[in-house]
Amino acid sequence: MNVKPVIILGIESSCDETAAAVLADTNILANVIAGQEVHKNFGGVVPELASRAHQQNIIPVVDEALKKAGVSKEEINAVAFTQGPGLLGSLLVGGSFAKAFSLALNIPLIPVNHMQAHILAHFITPPPSPLSGGEGKQSKPSFPFLCLTVSGGHTQIVLVKDHLEMEVIGQTTDDAAGEAFDKAAKILGLPYPGGPLIDKYAKTGNPLRFRFPEAKVPGYDFSFSGLKTAFLYFIEHNSAQPDFIKHNLNDICASLQQTIVDTLLNKLKAAASDLGIKEIAIAGGVSANSGLRNALLKEAETSGWKVFIPPFDYCTDNAAMIAITGYYRLLKGETVSQEIASKARLYF
Repeated sequence: MNVKPVIILGIESSCDETAAAVLADTNILANVIAGQEVHKNFGGVVPELASRAHQQNIIPVVDEALKKAGVSKEEINAVAFTQGPGLLGSLLVGGSFAKAFSLALNIPLIPVNHMQAHILAHFITPPPSPLSGGEGKQSKPSFPFLCLTVSGGHTQIVLVKDHLEMEVIGQTTDDAAGEAFDKAAKILGLPYPGGPLIDKYAKTGNPLRFRFPEAKVPGYDFSFSGLKTAFLYFIEHNSAQPDFIKHNLNDICASLQQTIVDTLLNKLKAAASDLGIKEIAIAGGVSANSGLRNALLKEAETSGWKVFIPPFDYCTDNAAMIAITGYYRLLKGETVSQEIASKARLYF
């Protein structure tokens, strides 16, 4: 007897991407994202402008996701949305839409922690490849595993014991790695978002040309505020040289990226060694960084790790990761009433 799959609509609106996705169990049917170009004029995300753009984008994005998935709204079994963390105004737009959708169709409402969702992106079954002729393939980590979750707002090492049982064992005490990339890019005069541009220029640079400090923080925690300050002083100190940034941009980017990657991997190696875990994953927007990916794969050869790196589509903010988390929460009956509130700060 064929069992009908559970169809989940996921809504993501934590920052400056309005996203909707449709999953049938763990299989992705549609994943639609609308970005917001307006923030490039300001060198960073402006919260008020972000929430207004979400209001304009939310209905068209959901409509497109349903059409791409080939399902009607009446076929949706539950709606999952990002409850937090994130920008409160942005979260309210996605949360309000999800509540209305749930109420109108009388289907379960499922709140999702954005950072947990980044980790569970590893369990999405992608569409079949034209070459495979069957189910999409993406290897999935086995429990327990360690996940290095790196984004513009968060840097964490998470011990993942089950789909919904996670423990943060290390995190940044101040700024996130992604913020360090973006702020350094701004100092260099690169347009927003600058993190991907640093990665681009670093590919042809010498990572040993310049040295930047690595913060000494106890345990598995991180700190990047000192690196940002040191980088600013470094640029100011050398600004007397004509066109210093222009002539040394690739080496500057490579050296900065190397410092951040070394900082992340040194903590991850310590945690993996202490806990005796060989299954290692990365997640979050910075997991798209080629320097981090390459360093992780190289370390895997040295330490005997089995490494899991999500496809690029599931690294940055997206609704597929919200839908997959909603799916696992629905299986455990973790649904909520209309009284649920969005939270800018939301912990595991």
